[in-house]
Amino acid sequence: MGNNEKEFVKEVTPQNVDFSQWYLDLVLKTELMDYAPVKGCMAIRPYGYAIWENMQHLLDKRIKATGHKNAYFPVFIPQSLLEKEAEHVEGFAPEVALVTRGGNEKLAEPLVIRPTSEAIICSMYAKWIQSWRDLPLLINQWCNVVRWEKNTRPFLRTSEFLWQEGHTVHSTAEEAEEEARKMLDVYKDFVENELAVPVISGAKTEREKFAGALRTYTIEALMADGKALQAGTSHNLGQHFAKGFEITFLDKDKQLKYAWQTSWGVSTRLIGAIIMVHGDDRGLKLPPRVAPVQVVVVPIITKKKREEVLRRCRELLGELPAEVRVELDDREGYSAGWKFNEWEMKGVPLRLEVGPRDIEAGGASAVRRDNGEKSFIRSEDIPGKIQVLLKDIQDNLFRQALEFRESNTHRVNSYEEFQQLLEEKKGLFQAFWCGDLHCEEEIKNDTKATIRCIPFGKEDENGPCLYCGREGGKMVYLARSY
Repeated sequence: MGNNEKEFVKEVTPQNVDFSQWYLDLVLKTELMDYAPVKGCMAIRPYGYAIWENMQHLLDKRIKATGHKNAYFPVFIPQSLLEKEAEHVEGFAPEVALVTRGGNEKLAEPLVIRPTSEAIICSMYAKWIQSWRDLPLLINQWCNVVRWEKNTRPFLRTSEFLWQEGHTVHSTAEEAEEEARKMLDVYKDFVENELAVPVISGAKTEREKFAGALRTYTIEALMADGKALQAGTSHNLGQHFAKGFEITFLDKDKQLKYAWQTSWGVSTRLIGAIIMVHGDDRGLKLPPRVAPVQVVVVPIITKKKREEVLRRCRELLGELPAEVRVELDDREGYSAGWKFNEWEMKGVPLRLEVGPRDIEAGGASAVRRDNGEKSFIRSEDIPGKIQVLLKDIQDNLFRQALEFRESNTHRVNSYEEFQQLLEEKKGLFQAFWCGDLHCEEEIKNDTKATIRCIPFGKEDENGPCLYCGREGGKMVYLARSY
């Protein structure tokens, strides 16, 4: 037994015993993050940050393809700027962190550490925009934000997190609405095709919308414990911020008008979504499109064939397509079995095992992380077959997640049925809601479930309100959530 065998990969807490502890065990043991000295903050370790970099690269291409350009705005916001839009400041007040001193001096005005950038960006847009020729203004930034959260969980809700936030300005209400909906579609495409996480898109209720927005659109995903997660939002800001910050333009008709705006964003909470949608009791299951390592080559070494096996493994690295992210685990002091377990826990989509028998048979053994299937691939077929397997793993992860969501979506016709199923089965619940704030609040107070969205494409469906029974209610999805 090697010196490191006693550190054999430990099992995480099973999901069905304590899902929350399973999640925390996993993010620590797979070295995605570690707790920082400041409460609610985390250090994102290289393996976790590599996932974010891959996500950032893929999403950034989509954002730029729709005509947006990246910029950067200050992390410090004068408190008076945040207070220019009443709903906005009220919505963020409980989460705001303030800087009151700079060096040895007390600041004349406290500075807010960016909880979101509408205020600072709008102050700049007011300077940059004069004419209809300056519009549309399509800007995105990748940055960090700070929200002083009381209850935190790595990636899902932390006091500081990474995200992108788009901020656009338009000359008409129609253009702003089109932009807000278009960017939600970009998010849906990204999350489903790159992260293999199925989402439901729709509108937030007035109660749940972004502070200061005219309308908020959302994509909602279902986690493996039956809770929903808001995976991304896009806001039609109307003219609220334009009026607060005096963002005006001289239109083609020579009239001075207030601009129309949008903002939209996704964050590192999407890493949490990947973990909770795909992971199991053996660890992570990473979609190949964003996995830091897509293929790991593990040599199965015997004393007599050591150099031959290692040589063949190194040859394999050169034979795989250049775009495949591959790693050779030739660490000494660890058995092949130990390595199998570690890479399974880290969620690497595909493992290639190469031992004397595989070399003799003229190939390598491939093991899939998504379903555990093992197959032998002949050497000449490996380059092409790897690409096929990675695509199939990506597709299968989405298919599995979609099947889980569909089997855990329940149509309820009475409030009593809803309350009972919420405890027994969890998941997403389809019901009708009359639009009354009182009914929405009472549902949340009684059950801790919220209306996640008013889904697109269901506008023609209506029925009696889940809570009060009034006819003409809109179709909504409800769930307990993160």
